[in-house]
Amino acid sequence: MFVDAHAHLDDPILAPREEEVVAAAMDAGVGVIVNASSDLPSSEASVALASRHDRVYAVIGVHPHEAKTYTEQVEKRLVALSAEKKVVAFGEIGLDYHYDLSPREDQKSVLEREIAVADELKLPVVFHVREAYEDFNAIIERNKAKLTRGVLLHCYGGSAELAKYYSDKFDAYFSFGGVLTFAKHKDLVLNAISNDRLLLETDCPYMTPVPFRGTPNEPKHIPLVAAKMAELKGLSRDKIEEITTENALRFYSIKL
Repeated sequence: MFVDAHAHLDDPILAPREEEVVAAAMDAGVGVIVNASSDLPSSEASVALASRHDRVYAVIGVHPHEAKTYTEQVEKRLVALSAEKKVVAFGEIGLDYHYDLSPREDQKSVLEREIAVADELKLPVVFHVREAYEDFNAIIERNKAKLTRGVLLHCYGGSAELAKYYSDKFDAYFSFGGVLTFAKHKDLVLNAISNDRLLLETDCPYMTPVPFRGTPNEPKHIPLVAAKMAELKGLSRDKIEEITTENALRFYSIKL
């Protein structure tokens, strides 16, 4: 069984086909899907998805793109949602300076607040970081004492050196998706990470792996990511399936 550790089934591209997408994933051997959120409406949607499907779990939080929407009322509702039994983490939160869809100062202040909320809720944290590693690192260093429930760098795009830093300082986990099938030098990054900290994800409907680039991504494509990770790590696909599933279930505290 595979785990898709980071999906967006509630995205408008996939939501109309929800039942079909989940069924196709299960048919492909993807036995668990963790649905991440980007704002309050998607957090509500993730919890609702998890309630409709036995093997779908929810991650709630506000993405850096939507930091400008974060309010005290949003935070209170996220705290209330966290009581739902299939909420397994807080995220995806972080910094994204590529698009700057929210002001950077808002992103930084909201990130610090969300780290504090996750700590209060005793939830692991799923981070999104793009072109903002210097500010991100400064924030997590300041808040290291609040990051003891688990740290996941989703769709990890940093260097091997940074991976070692996050591993040593935060005992971090790292998830990888379709980018493995078309980006260069990912073997260097993968080999800097301990096998017991690797996860698979799709980030669907984005980051579609080769040979399906140009079409919406789905959890059913996880075996393609696994095969590429196996090639880059010099392991069998079965071994990648075993270790990434074990890691994902451990990180999210999912008991089947």
